[in-house]
Amino acid sequence: MRDTTSALFEFLLRQGDNALVLGHRTSEWCGMAPVIEEDIALANIALDLIGQAKLWLEYAGEQEEAGRSANDLAFLRDAYDFRNLLMLELPNEDFGRTIMRHFLFDAFQVPWLEALSESSDQRVSDIAQKASKEATYHLERSEYAVIGLGDGTEESNRRMQNALTDLWPFAGEAFRDDNIDRAMHDAAISPLPSMLQPVWKIKVQSTFQLAYLTPPDSEFAHSGGRIGFRHTEHLGHMLATMQFLQRAYPGATW
Repeated sequence: MRDTTSALFEFLLRQGDNALVLGHRTSEWCGMAPVIEEDIALANIALDLIGQAKLWLEYAGEQEEAGRSANDLAFLRDAYDFRNLLMLELPNEDFGRTIMRHFLFDAFQVPWLEALSESSDQRVSDIAQKASKEATYHLERSEYAVIGLGDGTEESNRRMQNALTDLWPFAGEAFRDDNIDRAMHDAAISPLPSMLQPVWKIKVQSTFQLAYLTPPDSEFAHSGGRIGFRHTEHLGHMLATMQFLQRAYPGATW
């Protein structure tokens, strides 16, 4: 039983860290987006993701039984303790790369959350059902933006193709099963991530055809953070900003 509880804790961290890290990266566009409509939309998406992170990390803290709150898990862990997908911590670069990353992740997250809505763990199911509604909107928006920019000007198509080429090697990490995934599958808490890859491929390929974008011929190259918990220096830099207040004023609340 304790083995399942430990695996569930790690599983919940993955869900929470994905939402937290992508939410923070997205929030970096606040006041910086190319047009005001995008500024507002990205700020709202960031808020959705941070809200999802709070729900996952609260449950993770309860499973750990070490007295750590969602805030503790978000602000008092170091980079190598985070379990997010590597793609989500990469710097935003230009607007095209931000949109492409959202689409690649959203196309996974929607069927993933739909599957988690049927979880044998009622708390996981409840969180997934709530997050699924937001993720569906996120996917609709990112897909529309990828098509619009890909089928736009020569410059916008070039930028989106560059973004796809840069991010494609990282995208496959979401579908790599490990012992945590297998434990969750055996307990009927979640499907194996690899089971969703065919659905994801259909979605991204149909979208790229409409956007006149071509994925690289190479297979996914990066195992990333989930396998071996490997992270780049980018997450450390990001956490220095995200965690500054809590570390400068320990225990501060507002």
